[in-house]
Amino acid sequence: MSLMKEREPEKKIETSEADLRGSGRKLPRTPECGSSLSGMEGPPAPRQPGLIEKMLERGNLLKALQAVERNGGAAGVDGLEVKQLRSYLREHWSTIKEQVLNATYQPRPVRRVDIPKPGGGTRMLGIPTVLDRLLQQAIHQILTPLWEAGFSAHSYGFRPGRNAQQAIKAAQRQVNGGKRWVVDLDLEKFFDRVNHDVLMARVERKVSDGRMLTLVRRYLQSGIMQGGLTEPRTEGTPQGGPLSPLLSNILLDDLDKELERRGHAFCRYADDCNIYVGSQQAGQRVMASLTQFLKETLRLTVNPTKSAVDRPWRRKFLGFSLSVEKVSRIRVAPGSVQRFQEKVRAKFREGRGRNLRRFLTEDLQPLLRGWAGYFSVAEVRRVFEDLDQWVRRKLRCLEWRKWKRGRTRYRRLLSLGLAQEQARQWAWSGRGPWWNAGAQHMNAALTTSHFRRLGLVLLVEEVAWLTARRAARSL
Repeated sequence: MSLMKEREPEKKIETSEADLRGSGRKLPRTPECGSSLSGMEGPPAPRQPGLIEKMLERGNLLKALQAVERNGGAAGVDGLEVKQLRSYLREHWSTIKEQVLNATYQPRPVRRVDIPKPGGGTRMLGIPTVLDRLLQQAIHQILTPLWEAGFSAHSYGFRPGRNAQQAIKAAQRQVNGGKRWVVDLDLEKFFDRVNHDVLMARVERKVSDGRMLTLVRRYLQSGIMQGGLTEPRTEGTPQGGPLSPLLSNILLDDLDKELERRGHAFCRYADDCNIYVGSQQAGQRVMASLTQFLKETLRLTVNPTKSAVDRPWRRKFLGFSLSVEKVSRIRVAPGSVQRFQEKVRAKFREGRGRNLRRFLTEDLQPLLRGWAGYFSVAEVRRVFEDLDQWVRRKLRCLEWRKWKRGRTRYRRLLSLGLAQEQARQWAWSGRGPWWNAGAQHMNAALTTSHFRRLGLVLLVEEVAWLTARRAARSL
């Protein structure tokens, strides 16, 4: 109970000198050694002057340009596409560089795009212009080394050499180590509700270059354009730009440090955080105290309807879940399977009437490889077999619909190796396409090897190959 009282001074939002300078407020008197910091991280790191010059170095900018071109993406509010960026820079770079050096550069508003969330509702993306993506990427490359070494070992999101698969494996180790209750924290609209003053105070802990601080704040405050109208932004750091993931980790590093100080076992991937405890009562205590900590220290709100203290196998984490066993195994969460099937159905609707080989290689294959790659660490493999069978049945149904008339079906079944009598029996079947797709005659005519020759990727085989490759690398 005394924890929150001991941390009472944190209730005041940390505000940097650069923040006050930009807002026109009067600067407070501070000791010569710099502004006082929360005791959470110990003494401040050495200051790093001249970060803007480092950000604008040719090597750093070329690396950023290559990253922007590699990632591609849609144009921002100015309509400039990634492929046009190099020619634009040749003409305008000297002016842009001077503006950045003089702290007069003004980022363009981001283009708002709302995408559906798996659990319902929408998530707002802010698409910056390609020029702003370049500058954000250049900033990201300079700022990341200042924080990376100090980030928690339990933080896995948007960090070099770390991924969601490592996070779920770490969660599995905690559960199998005896912590069989999870505090599943969901931060309500995290990327839309980040307090700019709180975030900038944490950026200032390791950045003293006023021009860099000003540029980062301007990116936070750049407006949002939708339907030709620009709305000002007073909070949040919308997903869509290269800088947003780093800023989210900088802010939530305070949460990581607090959890480590308390000795909790946890895994965090961006704003998805799971804390593993030994009992339901302990979980409820942790949930209550962390809700208060996040509200008072970081000005963040825990979503009570989506957060819970529960068994790990009843919750999902990064699309995964765990099995109900003494030694839990990683499995694909049911919701992830449903979303995969929805994506496959959409591909099939688009693929009606297309050449089957091109549909398999151009449309279906990238989806299957990507999904298998992400979930290849799952140890419960039956789901991959079931989905493979379902996809093949969808393909047979697609072909049956294409054949339409009985005479066409008869000729196609004959050409695929069915006996004349059997082809005649089923060609004029009154059953529907889905029933015929699962029947023996279509399984005999359109075999797994037939689809494989045309380019079908089997999830079971892809996952097995990826698993073997990981095992070989670990030797």
